[in-house]
Amino acid sequence: MKIMRKLASVFLVAVIAMYPLVTAGCHKARTITAFDVPSEFDMSREYEITFWAKNDTNVYQTAIYNQAIKDFEALYPNIHVNMKLYSNYINIYNDVITNIATNTTPNVCITYPDHIATYKTGENVVVPLDDLINDKQYGLGGSELLFDSPTVDEVIPQFMDECSIGGIHYAIPYMRSTEACYVNKDFVEKLGYTLPEVLTWDFIWEVSDAAMKKDGDGNYEINGQKTMIPFIYKSTDNMMITMLRQLDAGYSTPDGEINIFNDSTTDILDTVAKHAGTGSFSTFAISGYPANFLNAGQCIFAVDSTAGATWMGTGAPNVDIDKSKIVDFDTVVYPVPQYDTENMQMISQGPSVCVFNKEDPQEVLASWIFAQYLITNPVQIAYAQTEGYVPVTSKAQNDPAYVEYLNNSGKDADHYDVKIAASKLLLENVQYTFTTPVFNGSTSLREAAGALIENTTKSIRRHGTFDDEFVKQLYDDVNAQYRLDQIETEDSARTVAALGPMPKTSVILLTSLGVCWLLIGAFVVYSKVKGKNR
Repeated sequence: MKIMRKLASVFLVAVIAMYPLVTAGCHKARTITAFDVPSEFDMSREYEITFWAKNDTNVYQTAIYNQAIKDFEALYPNIHVNMKLYSNYINIYNDVITNIATNTTPNVCITYPDHIATYKTGENVVVPLDDLINDKQYGLGGSELLFDSPTVDEVIPQFMDECSIGGIHYAIPYMRSTEACYVNKDFVEKLGYTLPEVLTWDFIWEVSDAAMKKDGDGNYEINGQKTMIPFIYKSTDNMMITMLRQLDAGYSTPDGEINIFNDSTTDILDTVAKHAGTGSFSTFAISGYPANFLNAGQCIFAVDSTAGATWMGTGAPNVDIDKSKIVDFDTVVYPVPQYDTENMQMISQGPSVCVFNKEDPQEVLASWIFAQYLITNPVQIAYAQTEGYVPVTSKAQNDPAYVEYLNNSGKDADHYDVKIAASKLLLENVQYTFTTPVFNGSTSLREAAGALIENTTKSIRRHGTFDDEFVKQLYDDVNAQYRLDQIETEDSARTVAALGPMPKTSVILLTSLGVCWLLIGAFVVYSKVKGKNR
């Protein structure tokens, strides 16, 4: 018994002695390491950099990437760029996350700020770009670059701001788009309506409901077909986010506090349920690609990205349905529906370019030089012409070649009028665009926003009931599925980051405390047993 008491005492003394060391270790701050830009880029060395990009199976975009790499390597023959193409951004995201663990991330990656917010939770995984962007020699418009790089002032401010996370730029914008509502004008007028200057949600819902009338044979009167879904929204996460923004309702705070489960969200879902119940509304995930229904005369309002404009309308150069099913109609391109026509809100979206940290600063500098080559005029203008994207710099937007491209709307398939109308829509409304807060977990929140609409629509189509009980269960299910209650705010993340990884002395302390309490517990039990035996 004496031995046990002495042993416990020794551990307690050890714990007390280690306390100053432990507290000092616990408060050791872990900070973001800014990248120290080399004073000179070493052109005598050879560099091998990897570039991950998404092309959506568009052969023209692939050709643009290949040409950009070829032209860049002609300027910098010592930098060899190896490209890996992906069919979607989620696959890029998943591969980056996997490769972070093995320290095999690419050098340059086309991605989204929401994804970067997760990448950067690792220790110095993504390069903070502010010092590189503003470097006089190798930054935007730098004096030592071998190509005509845009200056900081020539990057559209709204687009550059999207690449800032916590006040630090972790990317530069690559391409930008927004959402558009592609409208069958002929059907709207056939129903007795006149398209307004700005679409409203009330107008969309009213016209959509009016289109649901059938004749005696069960065909819809508007198109004489068995199928009609007047309003189809491709990205329901954007739909929910945009509606909440327009209502100035809760979504999330900049530091990651989740506010999406609110009365405005419930009201939106109530409206969705009503129109899902009549069959006048559906989604891409449930019914299929909006363009297919629009082009077949089975949809009146199809909401999709401006980047998808080449698939929309009678003369669309890209189609997924048999051409014999395409009907002839006048396609009009509008911003997404609004609640307040005097205070328009439309989401800004599109890929950005980030650079991953490596041990060799020269390799990082080589990667950065290539990354900014992607926003030079030749690359920007060529890529923008493939879809309804717009260049991210005023330098490219004002280039005579791009201006001529816009002015030749309708000239041929390369100048498809709906595609150019979609581009102009964003160019003329940049001031009304917005983005959502970016933080570690913002991707999950975005997916949850879409799931609220998708799950509501599915339930109603299966003859479910929209009531308080349904809403409560829906919120609980979505919250659990996307672990929204486990997303830590930036304040808590900063606290954890400041503490850094647990020092060895802390581990020893906790272990020692555990042993001490076990010994004390054993002593108490022993004493009681011994007392009873007496």
